[in-house]
Amino acid sequence: MTITAGHGELAHAADRLRECAEECGHCADVCTETVTHCLELGGRHAEAVHVNLLLDCVAICRASATFLRHGSPRHRMTCYVCAEVCRACAEDCDRIGRGDERMIACAEACRRCADLCQEMAE
Repeated sequence: MTITAGHGELAHAADRLRECAEECGHCADVCTETVTHCLELGGRHAEAVHVNLLLDCVAICRASATFLRHGSPRHRMTCYVCAEVCRACAEDCDRIGRGDERMIACAEACRRCADLCQEMAE
């Protein structure tokens, strides 16, 4: 006996994939803007480790969005890595940017992306 997903379940899954791809794209944009912000601020904000983590987040979010948008069966792998990198980026933005609105927004975007990517990875 074969069990197949109903039309409603497939539509919901497609909606979640689109939502995750959009969130990945948004997170990449926010992290890109945050790199510029951090470099302008200088000091601990511009430390190579932090800026490189932001750039890693941009790269994996863009890759995950691409995999999701074209329906790659390998999106689970990129989403898993994306969730891990986004969590690390959120923690680092929290650590460095206490009270800074741009850093808070970046951490929040990273957490939202991590949550959706984790769901897609499972």
